[in-house]
Amino acid sequence: MALANGWMLLVAAGIVVVAVAIGLVLGLRRTGRSDAHEQARIARAERVRALPAFRAALTRRVVALCGILLLGVIATASAGVVAARPMSSQTIQPVNTSRDIMLCLDVSGSMTEVDVEVLTVFEELLKEFEGERIGLTIFNSSPVQIFPLTDDYPFIREHLQSIRESFDFVEQTPEHWVGTMNGNGASLIGDGLAACALAFDHPDDERSRSIIFATDNEINGASIVTLQEAAAYAKSVGVRVFSLNPVQGKDADVSAELTEAAETTGGTAYGLRDTTTVEDIVAQVQEQEATALQGQAQVVWTDSPNLWIVVLMVATLAFVVVLWRVRL
Repeated sequence: MALANGWMLLVAAGIVVVAVAIGLVLGLRRTGRSDAHEQARIARAERVRALPAFRAALTRRVVALCGILLLGVIATASAGVVAARPMSSQTIQPVNTSRDIMLCLDVSGSMTEVDVEVLTVFEELLKEFEGERIGLTIFNSSPVQIFPLTDDYPFIREHLQSIRESFDFVEQTPEHWVGTMNGNGASLIGDGLAACALAFDHPDDERSRSIIFATDNEINGASIVTLQEAAAYAKSVGVRVFSLNPVQGKDADVSAELTEAAETTGGTAYGLRDTTTVEDIVAQVQEQEATALQGQAQVVWTDSPNLWIVVLMVATLAFVVVLWRVRL
């Protein structure tokens, strides 16, 4: 673009030079012919040229012709600049004032029948949030991040729907199986929660961070970290855990363990089918103050020919007016 603009400016400058040269040549030839014609017909013309009125009129005409030439040069040069599309740059530092929420979903076999319900709850939660950054991590014997924290809500809805449709098992390898069965065992709750807690970015910034943790806590195998250890880690990095339990009230031990883990972090345990679950989670997440998060600085280039367009218009108008006056 810079090379093209340079060529356009050179072309404009060349046009100006050629126009000036042609004008000077024609003007000198015309002046020479006029002088010869006047000398042939007017005797003692030098006396007329010596008159103050004649000298003043001649001075005005010379000034007017110089003005025409100058205005023509200015108009041509400004036209060349406008054609070259001058641009200005502006550095923008985007700021996002929001909270961070990680959706954490157990996709083990024991959760298959209720995961569609859980994802429906996630979609209902999404409707209640505005501007919050939301991510999704699923796990079975190994965790997989479906998408990182983002405030692109159409993108989030698309992926939540895609995961929900994978539970129809219309494909030989459903999406929620990919990458989630690489470990030993199944439904490794502690590993899943720890992976979700590690998914938050900007660890040095003080932000509102929450995990909405959906699991039935039916562990099958030896996990790297226990549920209690994962909860303690989440607490240490300032992450609150809100558990969604599909068997809340049916298995006292399971419910008690999930409740203890959530409360350790400052969060709360909820039953999946409780009528106030969504409203209560939204209220607790939003009670924490949203904080500003600075994005990566971006340089934005925009066309800025406005000044040169004004100069071109004024110079062209003045050129026409002065030319009209000289012809009179």
